[in-house]
Amino acid sequence: MKTLRSNPKTAVKVQALRQSGTFNARAGAIRDRLFLEESFFDPQDLTQVKYEMLRRVQKDEMPISAVAAAFYKARRDFTREGLVGLIARRRGPKEGHKVTREIVSFVERIRSQEPLIGTPELVRRIQKEFAVMVHRRTVERALVAAKKKRGKP
Repeated sequence: MKTLRSNPKTAVKVQALRQSGTFNARAGAIRDRLFLEESFFDPQDLTQVKYEMLRRVQKDEMPISAVAAAFYKARRDFTREGLVGLIARRRGPKEGHKVTREIVSFVERIRSQEPLIGTPELVRRIQKEFAVMVHRRTVERALVAAKKKRGKP
């Protein structure tokens, strides 16, 4: 039975899998014989695990229930995007979506008129003016990003 041991090659591969978003953090939960006994099959490679699920249902004609409930999601993702669809992605918004350019301009205008105004007050004014609830850190990050875009230190 194959075990997940640490060695330099494994460490490099794990690092590459993490960087690509394809590291299977639940590799220890894989009980499939191929992934336990064959060195080719790597339970830490999430893309390989999902692809093998699809292959077994499609080519080996195994019952879906025997493979996994996750088959439906994997098949939908694969059909829509190919192999890339099997790669795990970060959930949720990928970038700021509440603090628009209009809100940043509004905050910058207030800050230029009232340099000592605090972030909690800015958050309150944003809510009043735009009917949008934002966290103070979101406002702070948006201001830093706007400053960087303009090239100011």
